[in-house]
Amino acid sequence: MQQGRIIKVSGPLIMAENMSDASIQDICHVGELGVIGEIIEMRGDVASIQVYEETTGIGPGEPVVTTGEALSVELAPGMIAEMFDGIQRPLDTFAEVTKSNFLGRGVQIPALNREKKWLFESQVAVGDQVVAGDIIGIVKETKVVDHKIMVPFGISGKIKEVKTGEFTIEETIYVIETATGDKEFTMMQKWPVRRGRPISEKLNPEVPMITGQRVIDTFFPVTKGGAAAVPGPFGAGKTVVQHQIAKWADVDLVVYVGCGERGNEMTDVLNEFPELIDPNTGESIMERTVLIANTSNMPVAAREASIYTGITIAEYFRDMGYSVAIMADSTSRWAEALREMSGRLEEMPGDEGYPAYLGSRLAEYYERAGQVVALGSDKREGSITAISAVSPSGGDISEPVTQNTLRVVKVFWGLDATLAQKRHFPSINWLQSYSLYASEVGKYLDQQLQTDWSSMVTEGMRILQEESQLDEIVRLVGIDSLSDKDRLTLEVAKSIREDYLQQNAFDDVDTFTSREKQFKMLNLILTFAEEGQNALALGAYLTEIMSGTITIRDQIARSKYVPENELEKLDLLIDEIKITLKRIVSEGGMTND
Repeated sequence: MQQGRIIKVSGPLIMAENMSDASIQDICHVGELGVIGEIIEMRGDVASIQVYEETTGIGPGEPVVTTGEALSVELAPGMIAEMFDGIQRPLDTFAEVTKSNFLGRGVQIPALNREKKWLFESQVAVGDQVVAGDIIGIVKETKVVDHKIMVPFGISGKIKEVKTGEFTIEETIYVIETATGDKEFTMMQKWPVRRGRPISEKLNPEVPMITGQRVIDTFFPVTKGGAAAVPGPFGAGKTVVQHQIAKWADVDLVVYVGCGERGNEMTDVLNEFPELIDPNTGESIMERTVLIANTSNMPVAAREASIYTGITIAEYFRDMGYSVAIMADSTSRWAEALREMSGRLEEMPGDEGYPAYLGSRLAEYYERAGQVVALGSDKREGSITAISAVSPSGGDISEPVTQNTLRVVKVFWGLDATLAQKRHFPSINWLQSYSLYASEVGKYLDQQLQTDWSSMVTEGMRILQEESQLDEIVRLVGIDSLSDKDRLTLEVAKSIREDYLQQNAFDDVDTFTSREKQFKMLNLILTFAEEGQNALALGAYLTEIMSGTITIRDQIARSKYVPENELEKLDLLIDEIKITLKRIVSEGGMTND
């Protein structure tokens, strides 16, 4: 261990001399208190250290001790349903030890519980040949997640000894006879957060991630293994969108990183998630969630590390063969931490003061998402879907963080403050947003649903775009200038917007919509549109159609509140639409206004 001496303190950045034997990314204990820091620059024997705790009261002359290890996370049973800070300190345990609701400085606490015993069931026998990534055994970590204990990276050989029973994460549970001798292993692995975990192969993602949010699943889908960005101004609903996806997405695990956001938003997560029941498992959503909280009042340097901590934990569960979603709320606050540290290092600033390497750092993060074949002889497939909120100042998406993000993600859910003010949630603007996965997802769902889903989606979007053009004409010359055909299009577009795209996150039924129900709801609206246009072509008047279908249109509007186990009601409504409009045509011609 190298011991140096502090020569300068500048907020969370500390400079220390006599550090010639230390390396970039080494973790250090700084000052008499021993607060945690990481070396981010070396100039001769002077190291620049970003400190992950408050530096108040630390001054020149105090010692700095390097550990010689990079910032790493502990990967073992005990992570799920836990809340960590940006460098994987368990906040509940921290509060118990320090008897305070605030982070005490220099407190050394292991990330995971060392006393708790876990029931380990081996999946291999003595004499079996194993390689890195092979599953040695299973621990039932929660009711819904089996924690698979894997052979660490770089290890291969023959199983010499393996145990079954209850053990702590530090007890030896298996021994491998390697080319360099026998090696003992516990349930725990450590991995440096800034380095992606190795994989066998990266696949092309095509299976959609169902979020239960109709505007996303229908028009702007994201795949398992994809990457999406949710930019929007303050109050547009970024956090609500991410909470909804974290609650309802059909993934095995969720890693939620509260990165520089307000503390009350993490409080909402902590209060809501334990009470919510996962529709897929029937258990609490916390049984499959890992929380990382680094709120706006916590040390800024740890904010920069928090998304790497989150993605490393996500990669570990991906390697077990699980589909994982990681939510980062928000990468703008992470980029601000990057900018602050870059400014203190006196680096050349790029756009709006952000460091020149902002784009490459964002790309590195999103590149760690994807659908992959994990290491190991059984060719397990796992995925990480990265969904990040971006908070551009004043809602200006031309700023550097949003633009650099949009270069690497394939899904853009653009939030609109005007929609939010109209109480339209999720306030995703359907004319600005896009998904580059839409065609692959469309083909996949056409096969799965055995219907022409992709053409329905195309028709729905065509109607919304046509409404936008007709609105311009209405503003200029009034609605009376439109033909009956165009006025019906406006009515149908209004139905798509209000009855389909608008969703109530606080309603027990409307908060989540299955793929089957989405299909039936959209089919209702498009059937009404098609039958209505046919009726007009056959001589019916718009006034007759609108007055004769008041009840039906009311039922379409209420279809979002039909429970999942009563979807046959929507099939009956389809028949009713066709019969009613045929009757209007056969009785038509009575009015002429």
